[in-house]
Amino acid sequence: MKSENNGLNYKKYNGLLAALIVAVFITLTILLITINLPGLSGRQVTKVYYADNITRAHQIAIDLFNQKYNGKIEIVPIDLPFIKFNTNLRKELLIRTLRNRNTLIDVFAIDQVWNSRFMKWALPLEPYFSDTELTALIPKALASAYVENTLTSIPLHIDVSLMFYRKDLIRTMDKTGHLELALKNSITWDEFIRLGQKYNHPSGYYAFPAYNYEGLIVNFIEMLGPQASAGLFDLDSLAIDPQTAFEGTRFIQDLIEKYRLVPPEVTTFNEERCYEFALAHDVPFFTGWPSFYKTLEGNPIQEQIGIAAIPHDVNQAPSSMLGGWSLMISKHSRAKKEAALFIKFMISPEVQKILLREGGFLPVAAGIYSDPDVLREMSNITYLKQLVDDGFHRPNIPQYTRLSKLLADNIHAVLVHKMTAREAFLKPIIIPR
Repeated sequence: MKSENNGLNYKKYNGLLAALIVAVFITLTILLITINLPGLSGRQVTKVYYADNITRAHQIAIDLFNQKYNGKIEIVPIDLPFIKFNTNLRKELLIRTLRNRNTLIDVFAIDQVWNSRFMKWALPLEPYFSDTELTALIPKALASAYVENTLTSIPLHIDVSLMFYRKDLIRTMDKTGHLELALKNSITWDEFIRLGQKYNHPSGYYAFPAYNYEGLIVNFIEMLGPQASAGLFDLDSLAIDPQTAFEGTRFIQDLIEKYRLVPPEVTTFNEERCYEFALAHDVPFFTGWPSFYKTLEGNPIQEQIGIAAIPHDVNQAPSSMLGGWSLMISKHSRAKKEAALFIKFMISPEVQKILLREGGFLPVAAGIYSDPDVLREMSNITYLKQLVDDGFHRPNIPQYTRLSKLLADNIHAVLVHKMTAREAFLKPIIIPR
């Protein structure tokens, strides 16, 4: 199937998304004016405005909080759905809103890698959270919440990149069951490529998001591995190492063009489009996040979807990319104590179970992973925790998002043949100071 017949035109799509950002910004401004006009509000209930991708799981938690604090505090959700706002556009909307020093938003969700970027607009949280509350969170999640020893965010859920596979298709490659076990432990990229060359699926063997956005960088860094990617960014000179970037880009290019294991359509994929394509075309392997599995409930295909570790370089230990979303409180909020109370509620075991069961979001509350009820209900939870414990983060520095955007621009340009890898990475890419 040709990419132009496989969804929205992305140039037009991004134009629509930019228009949506303006529309949401105007709506928030009108909302702020309305709630502050004398005589219009007159309510003693403290309203806390919460911006996030409000899923069914989030809404259940919000409703429970509002019931618990009825007449005192009300959480007002501001929905920024991923179907309309990819991570880059969501980031820009939040930046535009927060830099105006207004009170449009009290609590907002950030990709954990934005922590340093948003620190200037965030309330330091040490006075609001006790050591007991913080030590109840898993260390890998809490590690991304600090900037220069200041607690600027609280993790809401953690993500770990997975390789999903089709059990029915895997059995055509190996009837012994040994392959599934090997995949769980992570096979090398060389082994993975050799397996794909034998399989030779007409619609592709492996799919991942490679559109020009942060999802491409997640897959790129993960393919490099934790050791190789450590030298990708020179954080002192704010430069991207050209040799590391070149080698990583050529590897992706080879998967698409040399080995023909990856369909060229991936250059138009975000996570959702990757899932859709993989299921529609019986692609045996594709990447994603744990919450995808939850979206398959009620679909017979769910029984055929397995989870495995991402392949790894033969010279490096297996390790998956960590992600996740955290909550910040705007330093200009008029409801700081109430906002902190809401965040405490969201990381409580009760709500963490809701987010897991209803949304498939991996908990940051450590106790959930040993909860007997959860272990009975979700056979994969222990394996997912193992992947989290072995995972690694992207750099947590203010300049990361700028470096990441420059890198994504160049990688994507190579993949769609706007330039060669040599041209893209002839010299270090440096952020102007």
